Amino acid sequence: MTPLTLDKITAIAEQRFVLPGYYTWEELEKIEALTADAGNLRITYLDGYIEFMTVGEQHEMIKSILGFLVELYSCEIGINIIPVGSATRRAKEKSAAFEPDESYYIGEKKENPDLAIEVNITSGSIDKLEKYKRFNIPEVWFWENNQLSLYHLKNDNYEQINQSELFPDLDINLLVNCVLMPSIITARTKFLKGIEK
Repeated sequence: MTPLTLDKITAIAEQRFVLPGYYTWEELEKIEALTADAGNLRITYLDGYIEFMTVGEQHEMIKSILGFLVELYSCEIGINIIPVGSATRRAKEKSAAFEPDESYYIGEKKENPDLAIEVNITSGSIDKLEKYKRFNIPEVWFWENNQLSLYHLKNDNYEQINQSELFPDLDINLLVNCVLMPSIITARTKFLKGIEK
């Protein structure tokens, strides 16, 4: 038997699985209790459906670099943001529980964040925008297939937008290009140069 060495260990990729059937809020709580020690397992609940997701290395890299650049941008242009990361949003009366990958209050803390960011390496089957709508989160960004799709809540529905309404001067193409760079130092330098006035 060949011993396992560190050079033979590879990172586990993101995986998603939706439990078949309908589950009550109480059943969700039991499942959460049973899986409480599963470190990088995320559970999303929406209208009786439960989705499990394992968080992979590529997911975490994109999430971290995207968050870093959003925070850098807000500091550089003088917009006060309060980062609250993947803080859980849950409410039995809304029949929803989930964790965004990154989330931010802009200006000051409110009932719910102003911006949520979700990174999808593999597509899930739970309605991505509905869970955010239940918590009236004004803007949601989805990273999928090396692209960023932006949505803004208007008249109780999300509309896809080309430009952030929270950061109207942010060059989204520049942001995406910088996230995809292999060096965070190079990405930071290019991003700062691109946002100079």
